[in-house]
Amino acid sequence: MERIAVIDFETTGISPSSSCRATEIAVVILERGHIVERYQSLMNAGVRVPGFIEQLTGISNAMLRTAPSAEQVMNEVNEFVGITPLLAHNAAFDQKFWDFEMGRIKRTRLQNFACSLLLARRLMPAAPNHKLGTLTTFADLPHTGQAHRAMADAEMAANLTAYLAQQLRQKHGLKELNHDLLCGLQKVPAAKVNEHLKRYRGF
Repeated sequence: MERIAVIDFETTGISPSSSCRATEIAVVILERGHIVERYQSLMNAGVRVPGFIEQLTGISNAMLRTAPSAEQVMNEVNEFVGITPLLAHNAAFDQKFWDFEMGRIKRTRLQNFACSLLLARRLMPAAPNHKLGTLTTFADLPHTGQAHRAMADAEMAANLTAYLAQQLRQKHGLKELNHDLLCGLQKVPAAKVNEHLKRYRGF
Protein backbone atom coordinates (compact mmCIF):
# COMPACT_ATOMS: atom_id res chain seq x y z
CA MET A 1 0.00 0.00 0.00
CA GLU A 2 1.16 3.54 -0.80
CA ARG A 3 2.57 5.85 1.86
CA ILE A 4 -0.04 7.17 4.28
CA ALA A 5 0.46 9.86 6.92
CA VAL A 6 -1.35 8.84 10.11
CA ILE A 7 -1.99 11.81 12.37
CA ASP A 8 -3.25 12.46 15.88
CA PHE A 9 -3.95 15.72 17.68
CA GLU A 10 -4.32 16.42 21.38
CA THR A 11 -6.44 19.53 21.93
CA THR A 12 -8.08 21.70 24.59
CA GLY A 13 -11.60 20.75 23.45
CA ILE A 14 -13.66 19.11 20.74
CA SER A 15 -14.17 21.88 18.19
CA PRO A 16 -11.45 24.28 17.00
CA SER A 17 -11.85 28.00 17.66
CA SER A 18 -9.81 30.92 18.97
CA SER A 19 -10.20 29.47 22.48
CA CYS A 20 -9.99 25.76 21.56
CA ARG A 21 -6.73 24.77 19.94
CA ALA A 22 -4.31 21.89 19.41
CA THR A 23 -1.70 21.21 22.10
CA GLU A 24 0.20 18.33 20.48
CA ILE A 25 0.47 16.63 17.10
CA ALA A 26 2.11 13.42 15.97
CA VAL A 27 2.45 12.04 12.46
CA VAL A 28 3.74 8.61 11.50
CA ILE A 29 4.35 7.57 7.92
CA LEU A 30 3.02 4.09 7.19
CA GLU A 31 4.55 2.31 4.21
CA ARG A 32 3.98 -1.34 3.24
CA GLY A 33 2.54 -2.03 6.69
CA HIS A 34 5.44 -0.53 8.62
CA ILE A 35 6.07 2.83 10.30
CA VAL A 36 9.06 4.35 8.52
CA GLU A 37 9.11 8.00 9.74
CA ARG A 38 7.80 9.97 12.72
CA TYR A 39 7.15 13.57 13.72
CA GLN A 40 5.89 14.74 17.13
CA SER A 41 5.73 18.05 18.95
CA LEU A 42 3.85 19.90 21.64
CA MET A 43 2.51 23.19 20.31
CA ASN A 44 1.84 26.44 22.12
CA ALA A 45 -1.25 28.12 20.69
CA GLY A 46 -1.54 30.63 23.53
CA VAL A 47 -4.65 29.09 25.08
CA ARG A 48 -5.09 27.63 28.55
CA VAL A 49 -5.46 23.87 29.05
CA PRO A 50 -8.54 23.11 31.20
CA GLY A 51 -7.90 20.98 34.29
CA PHE A 52 -9.90 17.98 33.06
CA ILE A 53 -7.99 17.98 29.74
CA GLU A 54 -4.68 18.09 31.63
CA GLN A 55 -5.83 15.08 33.66
CA LEU A 56 -6.86 13.24 30.48
CA THR A 57 -3.76 13.91 28.39
CA GLY A 58 -1.07 14.72 30.95
CA ILE A 59 -0.26 17.87 28.95
CA SER A 60 0.01 20.81 31.34
CA ASN A 61 0.09 24.57 30.87
CA ALA A 62 3.66 24.51 32.20
CA MET A 63 4.70 22.06 29.46
CA LEU A 64 3.20 24.28 26.75
CA ARG A 65 4.89 27.45 27.98
CA THR A 66 8.22 26.18 26.64
CA ALA A 67 6.75 24.47 23.53
CA PRO A 68 7.25 25.90 20.02
CA SER A 69 4.44 28.02 18.60
CA ALA A 70 1.54 26.34 16.84
CA GLU A 71 2.51 28.20 13.66
CA GLN A 72 6.06 26.85 13.76
CA VAL A 73 4.87 23.30 14.38
CA MET A 74 2.25 23.36 11.64
CA ASN A 75 4.77 24.71 9.14
CA GLU A 76 7.08 21.82 10.06
CA VAL A 77 4.25 19.29 9.82
CA ASN A 78 3.14 20.67 6.46
CA GLU A 79 6.70 20.21 5.19
CA PHE A 80 6.90 16.71 6.70
CA VAL A 81 3.60 15.46 5.26
CA GLY A 82 3.60 17.23 1.91
CA ILE A 83 0.90 15.68 -0.29
CA THR A 84 1.00 12.25 1.38
CA PRO A 85 -2.58 10.92 1.85
CA LEU A 86 -3.92 11.36 5.40
CA LEU A 87 -5.56 9.02 7.89
CA ALA A 88 -6.68 9.33 11.51
CA HIS A 89 -8.78 7.37 13.98
CA ASN A 90 -12.06 9.27 14.18
CA ALA A 91 -10.80 11.43 11.34
CA ALA A 92 -13.74 13.85 11.55
CA PHE A 93 -12.16 15.21 14.74
CA ASP A 94 -8.56 15.42 13.56
CA GLN A 95 -9.55 16.77 10.14
CA LYS A 96 -11.27 19.77 11.78
CA PHE A 97 -8.14 20.67 13.73
CA TRP A 98 -5.82 19.97 10.77
CA ASP A 99 -7.81 22.30 8.53
CA PHE A 100 -8.13 24.98 11.24
CA GLU A 101 -4.45 24.98 12.16
CA MET A 102 -3.38 24.83 8.50
CA GLY A 103 -5.68 27.75 7.76
CA ARG A 104 -3.89 29.82 10.37
CA ILE A 105 -0.63 29.44 8.41
CA LYS A 106 -2.50 30.11 5.15
CA ARG A 107 -2.28 26.55 3.87
CA THR A 108 -5.07 24.44 2.38
CA ARG A 109 -5.33 20.66 2.64
CA LEU A 110 -4.98 19.01 -0.77
CA GLN A 111 -5.58 15.38 0.21
CA ASN A 112 -8.48 13.41 1.66
CA PHE A 113 -8.64 11.82 5.10
CA ALA A 114 -9.26 8.11 5.54
CA CYS A 115 -10.69 7.05 8.91
CA SER A 116 -9.55 3.90 10.69
CA LEU A 117 -12.58 4.07 13.00
CA LEU A 118 -15.04 3.95 10.10
CA LEU A 119 -13.01 1.22 8.41
CA ALA A 120 -12.91 -0.83 11.61
CA ARG A 121 -16.70 -0.59 11.94
CA ARG A 122 -16.97 -2.26 8.55
CA LEU A 123 -14.11 -4.76 8.81
CA MET A 124 -14.16 -5.61 12.56
CA PRO A 125 -17.89 -5.89 13.36
CA ALA A 126 -17.23 -8.35 16.21
CA ALA A 127 -15.18 -5.86 18.24
CA PRO A 128 -16.84 -4.79 21.55
CA ASN A 129 -16.61 -1.15 20.42
CA HIS A 130 -14.47 0.81 18.01
CA LYS A 131 -12.38 2.90 20.35
CA LEU A 132 -8.71 2.79 19.41
CA GLY A 133 -7.60 1.09 22.63
CA THR A 134 -10.34 -1.52 22.42
CA LEU A 135 -9.55 -2.36 18.81
CA THR A 136 -5.84 -2.57 19.61
CA THR A 137 -6.54 -5.12 22.35
CA PHE A 138 -9.12 -6.99 20.27
CA ALA A 139 -6.69 -7.40 17.36
CA ASP A 140 -3.80 -8.27 19.73
CA LEU A 141 -1.78 -5.30 18.53
CA PRO A 142 0.85 -3.55 20.68
CA HIS A 143 -0.18 -0.73 23.00
CA THR A 144 2.44 1.85 22.11
CA GLY A 145 2.32 4.16 25.12
CA GLN A 146 0.07 6.40 27.17
CA ALA A 147 -3.39 6.85 25.66
CA HIS A 148 -4.33 10.43 24.80
CA ARG A 149 -0.78 11.33 23.86
CA ALA A 150 -0.36 12.02 20.18
CA MET A 151 2.52 9.70 19.27
CA ALA A 152 1.11 6.68 21.10
CA ASP A 153 -2.29 7.15 19.48
CA ALA A 154 -0.84 7.80 16.01
CA GLU A 155 1.26 4.63 16.24
CA MET A 156 -1.72 2.57 17.41
CA ALA A 157 -3.84 3.95 14.56
CA ALA A 158 -1.07 3.09 12.08
CA ASN A 159 -0.77 -0.45 13.45
CA LEU A 160 -4.55 -0.83 13.24
CA THR A 161 -4.52 0.40 9.65
CA ALA A 162 -1.85 -2.15 8.74
CA TYR A 163 -4.00 -4.83 10.41
CA LEU A 164 -7.10 -3.74 8.45
CA ALA A 165 -5.09 -3.86 5.22
CA GLN A 166 -4.06 -7.41 6.10
CA GLN A 167 -7.72 -8.32 6.68
CA LEU A 168 -8.63 -6.92 3.27
CA ARG A 169 -6.00 -9.12 1.67
CA GLN A 170 -6.60 -12.31 3.64
CA LYS A 171 -10.37 -12.27 4.17
CA HIS A 172 -11.53 -10.32 1.14
CA GLY A 173 -8.96 -11.40 -1.46
CA LEU A 174 -7.68 -7.94 -2.36
CA LYS A 175 -4.19 -7.81 -3.82
CA GLU A 176 -3.66 -4.09 -4.30
CA LEU A 177 -4.75 -1.49 -1.78
CA ASN A 178 -4.60 2.27 -1.92
CA HIS A 179 -5.85 5.29 -0.01
CA ASP A 180 -8.71 5.95 -2.46
CA LEU A 181 -10.01 2.43 -1.86
CA LEU A 182 -10.01 3.04 1.92
CA CYS A 183 -11.80 6.39 1.51
CA GLY A 184 -14.47 4.73 -0.62
CA LEU A 185 -14.89 1.72 1.65
CA GLN A 186 -15.46 3.81 4.77
CA LYS A 187 -18.63 5.24 3.18
CA VAL A 188 -20.15 1.86 2.29
CA PRO A 189 -22.87 0.50 4.60
CA ALA A 190 -21.49 -2.39 6.67
CA ALA A 191 -23.99 -4.84 5.17
CA LYS A 192 -22.74 -4.09 1.65
CA VAL A 193 -18.98 -4.33 2.26
CA ASN A 194 -18.58 -7.76 0.62
CA GLU A 195 -20.56 -6.70 -2.43
CA HIS A 196 -18.56 -3.46 -2.69
CA LEU A 197 -15.20 -5.25 -2.48
CA LYS A 198 -16.01 -7.76 -5.24
CA ARG A 199 -14.96 -5.23 -7.87
CA TYR A 200 -11.47 -5.01 -6.39
CA ARG A 201 -10.71 -8.72 -6.11
CA GLY A 202 -8.02 -10.00 -8.40
CA PHE A 203 -6.65 -6.56 -9.25
